[in-house]
Amino acid sequence: MDPISLPVRSDPARRLPGWLRKRLASGAALTATAAVVRRSGVATVCRDARCPNLGECWSRRTATFMILGDRCTRRCLYCAVTTARPEPPATDEPERLAEACASLALRHVVITAVARDDLPDEGAGHFAKCVRAVRSRRPQATIEVLPADFHARRECIAVLCEAGPDVYNHNLETVERLTPVVRPQAKYRRSLEVLRIVKHLSPAIVTKSGLMVGLGETRDEILATFADLRAAGCEMLTVGQYLQPSPSHAPVARYYPPEEFDALAEEARRMGFARVAAGPFVRSSYHAAEDFDAVAASG
Repeated sequence: MDPISLPVRSDPARRLPGWLRKRLASGAALTATAAVVRRSGVATVCRDARCPNLGECWSRRTATFMILGDRCTRRCLYCAVTTARPEPPATDEPERLAEACASLALRHVVITAVARDDLPDEGAGHFAKCVRAVRSRRPQATIEVLPADFHARRECIAVLCEAGPDVYNHNLETVERLTPVVRPQAKYRRSLEVLRIVKHLSPAIVTKSGLMVGLGETRDEILATFADLRAAGCEMLTVGQYLQPSPSHAPVARYYPPEEFDALAEEARRMGFARVAAGPFVRSSYHAAEDFDAVAASG
């Protein structure tokens, strides 16, 4: 494989294009959501990953919870979540998570997690307990999980599938060429294998994946990634703009205008994805409920 490098760091003082500016949200609903999150003691990817949609989503009384603590065992160059030695999983976290979901009256619950390579099952058992706790407390809700790759260990993936999530989301994040730099402890082909295993174990579970653009990939590489996902049985796709969380993270190579996202979405739909969400602010869990509803309605 040829040597891989990221593009030269962009000027940190460069202004964001107009389509990447958002008004700060406020209001009673946002304050109420923040109170529920704080009371639960469960981390959120909204806050820990510095999601630009936090204000909008919390104003709609929805949040994406991040279980197994807020310290990750991996260091990805795009992610703002802290890399450090994690604490043991909190035994009461499933109940606290379920209570928070009930308090917010969530109709679609998205649960993600830090990578826990330190645990014998990489956190799969704890993840499954969280799914079951939410299902017990909020039976009318659909549940979407977004775990790490579990090193594509079939037994770990099976534990989570047996808990019965409606959507199993595992993000490729970037194209194959850039994966060794952007996700040094992950593997592109291994992530594709995760999606294949899920469909083999539980065909009824909807599979989903996401991609960031703006890291130096080419259009041909993006389309090749879409094709690889379809070949792995992936049914739902999200494509969003990468934004650099801090100067120590991977630089932004360029900002894609909205019309390029529209064109990529059209290409993905032609490849057969059941649902495609593409845009500058699209993230894995952004409007996830509406996206799943559309897939469910289509049969």
